[in-house]
Amino acid sequence: MGDLSTTQCWLFPELLSKPLLVRFDEEMGSSDGGAVFLKAADERLGLTRSLSACLRDQRDPDRLRHGLHELVMQRTFAIACGYPDANDAARLAEDPMHKLLVGRDPVEGEPLASQPTLSRFENGVRRADLYRLNETLASTVIERHRQRLRGKTRLITIDLDQTADLAHGDQQLALFNGYYGNTCFLPLLGFLTFNNESVQYFFTAVLRPGNARDKQGAVGVLKRLFALLRPAFPKARLRVRGDAGFAGPEVFSFLEEQRVEYVIAMSKNPVLERRAEPLMRKARRQAADSGDSERLYGETTYAARSWPHERRVIIKAEVTRHPGREAKDNPRFVVTNLRQTPTFVYERVYCARGDIENRIKELHNGLALGRTSCHSFRANQFRVLLTTAAYVLMQELQLRAARTALARAQVWTLRDRLLKIGARLVVSVRRLVLHLPSSFPWLTPWRHLALSFGARPG
Repeated sequence: MGDLSTTQCWLFPELLSKPLLVRFDEEMGSSDGGAVFLKAADERLGLTRSLSACLRDQRDPDRLRHGLHELVMQRTFAIACGYPDANDAARLAEDPMHKLLVGRDPVEGEPLASQPTLSRFENGVRRADLYRLNETLASTVIERHRQRLRGKTRLITIDLDQTADLAHGDQQLALFNGYYGNTCFLPLLGFLTFNNESVQYFFTAVLRPGNARDKQGAVGVLKRLFALLRPAFPKARLRVRGDAGFAGPEVFSFLEEQRVEYVIAMSKNPVLERRAEPLMRKARRQAADSGDSERLYGETTYAARSWPHERRVIIKAEVTRHPGREAKDNPRFVVTNLRQTPTFVYERVYCARGDIENRIKELHNGLALGRTSCHSFRANQFRVLLTTAAYVLMQELQLRAARTALARAQVWTLRDRLLKIGARLVVSVRRLVLHLPSSFPWLTPWRHLALSFGARPG
């Protein structure tokens, strides 16, 4: 490594049949040899270039060593490779692969930006920049799938959800939340599903204070999203799904004004429980007879005091039974303007939103969405958007791996099997040669992705 004055080596004299000597002396080596796919995905989408165009550079041009586009690429690619902290910059400063990804000469190019440079960069973002960045991310995702689907889009489902981002420090607007029992942020996340596909594509993340209500900001996000979706998919129906936190008169009224389908859960109350009681009695009898959990579906019309008119409410009357426990009532309610049967609306439409929990796990466990440790709220929102960009790139890899052994792989699996490859980079006058292990166990899907990105067998 560049900061070591002597070669690091260790001797294991009795570990194997012969003494084993380990040397860290591969000067042009990298553990992220497969990260070339991130560069390829970024070039196809034009993502980091579009994001950097949203930022205003207020630095002294005579003292610049790192352009805005280079800084956006460095942070986005590092997050995708499993280095979510700006502090990781010191470890990657001389990595030839990461230098190559941002357009620097892997041998003679200057080191990558340092942690202080990246921190100043993150803290220099303005409110208007954040708005443009969020819109650009959504536009990039929408345009990618407009081209992919070539007008064959009948239905676009929009899923909104929130997640808890626990805070440990003096971050602006990180406030105590009684439900989570901790100081936190509550990011609002948005996903798109096209037709009846099984994958939800991430398009936005809006950081919110820890005391934000679930639906705070939802109408604003949807309004901007509809303005992008309708010109891109003029023949597609739009449908919004959400949990009970998004059930509010302003949300319902907005969706009805926009002539959008919706399926949104609603918390139980005495009126709805009375309406569900006949079905619940029947479900209790069936559960007692079968000794197992039972559920029945029905519907009613209902209007809360703040609603201007009645709306259709789907009722799930469920009684759950588990060995050694007493039977438990579990009535659920969903407000909708769909006309299909209650069973179809609940089981085929509403329940399908549950898979976004896997996307949220990928964001937290695979890309460290919650690494919002800056003091400034705007800097933390910027970090969340950089994580969003990294996930957009990883979802592009997931999309291209659809016909391989990694078709169902999540972010951490894709990273381990496609990006984290020991590599040696050789630079000549005419070309760059990336030497990867001949015994690489995931060569077949790696080759598939390489061809999908335009590589030619050489």
